[in-house]
Amino acid sequence: MSTKTIVHTTINGDPVEFLCEPRQSLLEVLRETLLLTGTKEGCNNGNCGACNVIMDGVLVNSCLVLGVEAEDATITTIEGLASPDGLHPLQQTFLEHAALQCGICTPGFLLSAKALLDRNPDPTETEVRYWLAGNLCRCTGYDKIVRAVLDAADRRDRVTR
Repeated sequence: MSTKTIVHTTINGDPVEFLCEPRQSLLEVLRETLLLTGTKEGCNNGNCGACNVIMDGVLVNSCLVLGVEAEDATITTIEGLASPDGLHPLQQTFLEHAALQCGICTPGFLLSAKALLDRNPDPTETEVRYWLAGNLCRCTGYDKIVRAVLDAADRRDRVTR
């Protein structure tokens, strides 16, 4: 019988406390304990990017992070991307470019793209493709996804000029 641990963290700007077993992944905790089901389980071994979240400013596969490692961390999931004022610019450009099909990979792509644009607000197409290489889309929507990310970067650049 394993002992559960109390974890204190911040998720999508809100302080959160949860109980988890030491072996539980952050993905399991997000989906099953906290009911934040936007983060998807794809491969469960870190190869597809469907479960990507941003933890302390770093893009991580939540299937490879233990829930207990979230202690004192700041986490952004897909549920935290939009604001009360509307969609995040990346979400908007994904819609406009039809950069989604079945939707399983979309949350991971959006958070990967956000992490990229936070780090490099004006990436080249090659940089976008390289950064998103850890995300798999089984519906082959890559070109539209890349175009959507580049469009979001361009819009961001126009706003800051």
